[in-house]
Amino acid sequence: MIDLDAYARDGFAVLPDFVTEADCEALKARAAELVAGFDPGAAPTAFSTVDQAHASDRYFRDSGGDIRFFVEADAPDQLNKIGHALHDLDPVFDRVSRQPALAALAEALSIGVPLLLQSMYLFKQPLVGAEVGWHQDATYLRTDPPSVTGFWIALDDADRDNGCLIALPGAHRGPLRQWFGYREEELVTRTLDATPWPAVEPVALEVRRGTLVVLHGLLPHASMPNRSSRPRHAYSLHLIDGRADYPADNWLHRPDLPLRGFA
Repeated sequence: MIDLDAYARDGFAVLPDFVTEADCEALKARAAELVAGFDPGAAPTAFSTVDQAHASDRYFRDSGGDIRFFVEADAPDQLNKIGHALHDLDPVFDRVSRQPALAALAEALSIGVPLLLQSMYLFKQPLVGAEVGWHQDATYLRTDPPSVTGFWIALDDADRDNGCLIALPGAHRGPLRQWFGYREEELVTRTLDATPWPAVEPVALEVRRGTLVVLHGLLPHASMPNRSSRPRHAYSLHLIDGRADYPADNWLHRPDLPLRGFA
């Protein structure tokens, strides 16, 4: 299923044909239904990894236990993503997120008590889909010790032209560089370690629809902008290990929605 030695070496694994065509289409169709019922006036928040302006918006802050819509910062008539509890609140996303193959993968990765913390439907719209800068997922979903793992599912073919993932192989063995969370009532980004990213050649993860990319929580990765006329939809699911501590100053809270595993 997964080459654990290669994953330990690189910090990522690419698993082609992991998700069926039927499930890819089911997620895309369900997202389209959610969008059809979405009132644009109810989503004032533009999502940007560049300036984190959304961090001051209550709509974003309270999204950890809800299904909410976020627009592109430079194209506010276009959706950037839907988040962040699709896997718990929508039956189609719940079914795909909790399929036995994903549970078996979490077990293979030695995630002792897997808890499904966050999910996102990522649009990367044609021509306007924004670049996502270099980051580590543990910056945003911090546990002690670090345990977050990303499952990224390509719902369209992804390549350099339409905004595929890029990664720095092996760089997950370095420290956590930044932390994004609460300082009193304010969401801030703090520098924990100013060490530059390792001087390794970035790898473009060009994949076909149905591919699952596993991302170590400390792996620096990014995605290119979509300047093509093709969509690059993806579904991202983040797991943490329930044996680790999840600090209260994390940005994502679910006060009315307890975390669940694969059951």
